[in-house]
Amino acid sequence: MGGNRKIPMRKCVGCQEMKSKKEMIRVIKTPENAFLLDTTGKKNGRGAYVCPNRECLKLARKNKGLERSFQQAIPDEVYEALEKEMGILGTG
Repeated sequence: MGGNRKIPMRKCVGCQEMKSKKEMIRVIKTPENAFLLDTTGKKNGRGAYVCPNRECLKLARKNKGLERSFQQAIPDEVYEALEKEMGILGTG
């Protein structure tokens, strides 16, 4: 049968490159307006994607990529959680 399954692609809010969904970190906004990191990619909510590296996170913060995706201000805790997830805590 058809072995050519389509790989879901998403655009990084930092570098603007298209990559496979599995390679990226998903940030979601729940219906209760809470922001969470979705490591499974299965949680309900509006999602935005960031590459799991320092440069993309810096770019996303600088060009307000997440703010644009969610059309609202993003709390610092979300960026801190992303830094923790990437293991780059303590770097400016």
